[in-house]
Amino acid sequence: MNVLARNNVVVTGPAGAPPMVFAHGFGCDKSMWRFVAPAFEQTHRVVVFDHVGAGGSDLAAYDATRYATLDGYAQDVLEIIEALDLGPVVFVGHSVSAMIGLLAGVRRPDLFERLVLVGPSPRYVDDDGYRGGFTAAEIEELLETMDANYLGWSAFIAPVIMGNPGRPELGEELINSFCRTDPTIAKRFARTTFLSDNRADLAAVTTPSLVVQCREDVIAPQEVGRYVHEHLAGSEFVLIDAVGHCPNLSAPVALVEAMTAYLAP
Repeated sequence: MNVLARNNVVVTGPAGAPPMVFAHGFGCDKSMWRFVAPAFEQTHRVVVFDHVGAGGSDLAAYDATRYATLDGYAQDVLEIIEALDLGPVVFVGHSVSAMIGLLAGVRRPDLFERLVLVGPSPRYVDDDGYRGGFTAAEIEELLETMDANYLGWSAFIAPVIMGNPGRPELGEELINSFCRTDPTIAKRFARTTFLSDNRADLAAVTTPSLVVQCREDVIAPQEVGRYVHEHLAGSEFVLIDAVGHCPNLSAPVALVEAMTAYLAP
């Protein structure tokens, strides 16, 4: 199968420029980077894509076994980089894609120059000595509600994730994005995302990383971002003055500034 068609890959920017790959979070698609990725098109070969099951990806390529863990999505990232003959790349991953990029980097560190992790969380469920942001019961209730009424769940949870009640258009965009995603695939991806535990993988990362944390984020609170930073050797941490889990939509200028400062020679 053509990898670039499977993942609806779009490449912009000058040929031969340093490559930068953007990966979207759960319930989203590559359009979520439209306020951020263009800022780097003059200096980088910019790659955006849709995870299988999202946006304009090939839904027929979805395999429940392959995508039962984040490793399947990490393999897709590696295949995209290899198909475009890129590398090492700057990988920018939002939310669950931060962990997907991290796993891909552990598997093939030669293909990654730097990781930019936006709102990363290695585990969403609280544990002894670890605050993920949710109790096990809360996550189970979230998943059960999604199973029972995906559209109703989307309408409720999207504004919570976005976290900007004064800008309802942002929550509405996320609702629409969720509703464009195939419900069956979305439910499976949600379980893969919210039940994952990648804390042990942090120690295996050798790629220099930037952890971007929003000041207020109900999905990945500050404790989570600082935990990732503290357990990633050689990482840098930046707290941006933004509310919600999607600064690529709600605070793109602040996100671009943080990334530009990190990537500056």
